[in-house]
Amino acid sequence: MRIVLVGPPGAGKGTQAAFLAKNLSIPHISTGDLFRANISQGTELGKKAKSYMDAGQLVPDEVTIGMAKDRMEQPDAVNGFLLDGFPRNVSQAEALDVALQADDVKLDAVLDLEVPEDEVVKRIAGRRICRNDSAHVFHVEYKQPKTEGVCDVCGGELYQRDDDQEETVRKRLEVYHTQTEPIIGYYQTQGLVKTISALGKVDEVTAKAMEALGR
Repeated sequence: MRIVLVGPPGAGKGTQAAFLAKNLSIPHISTGDLFRANISQGTELGKKAKSYMDAGQLVPDEVTIGMAKDRMEQPDAVNGFLLDGFPRNVSQAEALDVALQADDVKLDAVLDLEVPEDEVVKRIAGRRICRNDSAHVFHVEYKQPKTEGVCDVCGGELYQRDDDQEETVRKRLEVYHTQTEPIIGYYQTQGLVKTISALGKVDEVTAKAMEALGR
């Protein structure tokens, strides 16, 4: 299957992408991984992306699209892939259609993870990260540490990242609504959108997603 995963920040896209890719035996292709791989490997696209990033500028769509196209043409993606974080806007979605048509393939579904805005804010603003190891993540409501402000794993101090503060989260949501959410309407005209609620336990959301995808 060839799937695009869409949803606001805090919808659990990364978590669901990993589970769905494993269940469907297709590669999980995320924008972040594309950038890291191209930059670390010193590809031409990676060099271009790094030059923009070092200058504090947004990486142009054509660079991101080029990376995604190269990745989708790798042998492990012949029978499908799950795109996470791409496309981010309608122009990227249109470019993706053109790239797929050139290879005589098309998307099978666009999975839209729906979460109420207040829940998104609660999920992200409630996160607390360990200063010693950012892999140790807690939550003031959903995953409380045994001792407030102290990491259960290593005893490090727990803190709230700047981009997890409520004001910043709401700004990120504004960007999502303005730039990315319109792709849902774009794909609805193609009959590709499957919308599910991303509320509930991880395995419950995965089960709903698999059912929506007819698997």
